[in-house]
Amino acid sequence: MNLPLFIARRYLFARKSHNVINVISAISAAGMAIGTAALILILSVYNGFDSLIKQNLGDLDPDLMMVHGDGAAKFVPDSLLLARLSSDPRVESVSRTLEDNVFLIYGEHQGLARAKGVEEVYTTHSRLASHIYEGSLQLHRGEIPMAIAGSTLAHKMGIHPRFVDMLEIYYPDRDASISISNPAASARCEKVLPAGLMSISSDTDAELLIVPLSIMESLLGSKKGEASGVEIRLLDNSRSSIRAFKKDYAEQCTLLDSYEQHPTLFRMMKYEKAAVFFILLFVVIIVAFNIFGSLSMLIIEKKEDIATLQAMGASKRLIKRIFLLEGWLISLCGLLVGLAAGIILALLQQHLGIVKMPGNFLVSSYPVVLQLSDVLLTAAGVALIGLVVAFVSSGGRGRQI
Repeated sequence: MNLPLFIARRYLFARKSHNVINVISAISAAGMAIGTAALILILSVYNGFDSLIKQNLGDLDPDLMMVHGDGAAKFVPDSLLLARLSSDPRVESVSRTLEDNVFLIYGEHQGLARAKGVEEVYTTHSRLASHIYEGSLQLHRGEIPMAIAGSTLAHKMGIHPRFVDMLEIYYPDRDASISISNPAASARCEKVLPAGLMSISSDTDAELLIVPLSIMESLLGSKKGEASGVEIRLLDNSRSSIRAFKKDYAEQCTLLDSYEQHPTLFRMMKYEKAAVFFILLFVVIIVAFNIFGSLSMLIIEKKEDIATLQAMGASKRLIKRIFLLEGWLISLCGLLVGLAAGIILALLQQHLGIVKMPGNFLVSSYPVVLQLSDVLLTAAGVALIGLVVAFVSSGGRGRQI
């Protein structure tokens, strides 16, 4: 039998002569429970928003993007390699894209946008259809080229698919001389008709305009077959399949997965989650110092028990260990209650959506994704904090033993 643990457990659940010790112990355990539950819930909400962002970006971006190995903005992909990719049984579609910043005029409104030229196959295999909230996902109506605009960009420019005004797209002509009196003569111009409005994310909605690839080729005066990238969509877009596909073509081209296409965004999301975790952990540390007061008063109350144990041959080390385990048990009780409460609340929100999102968003309730790694990390962090605080508390009062 572990004697220090046995005595510590008896002290924890036994009634004290001074009720304030029970109250402080209960407050300490409750504080640890609330802090633990808050960690589980907030990390799960972060996971939910992260998964929502990844899903939205995944609907817009390809599973893999082929780019130039030297980092050039535009390049001419190898036609034989494109044919091999297209014939790969794992590939759903392969399409060239051409992107650049352009100047827009729509009615009396002017603005800048990031125009993305795509091939017709893009709309066939794209997952953008679920993000079109006005109009339709199409690039041509007969011979008329059409465009899909981000919601924020459309609002700023007054673009609407039901209007008959043509959207004018301008890009500087490298071969033309600059005219001070008529700057428009120094730029190439193409006209498209708005076909639909999409909503994906705040950054994307504020700048993206999707147009036919032929429009961008004409605007940029690009070489035949030139592209900013080649988008590859796989039939199986699991992480393991993407890694295997990248490995197979690693020596022939440079392929970027979704994380590598947006490294800054995903790095920022990771840092934000880590920052929130440590801030909440610091709050748990502050709450855990209630254990110090509880143990101090308990040591004073148990003076007679300490003297009896010492008379029976117990060492100071064994007695300190009793109160160390007593303090740690208080924090572990709070940890277990907090874990149970946090997991239950997170699962209820994840599956039932009890707490609703205010305003008009893509989702009606706060997105929550409970991950085992967060539960284990929270449990380890709170348990370690409880052990350290209990050690400091029992050591600091050790002179009274």
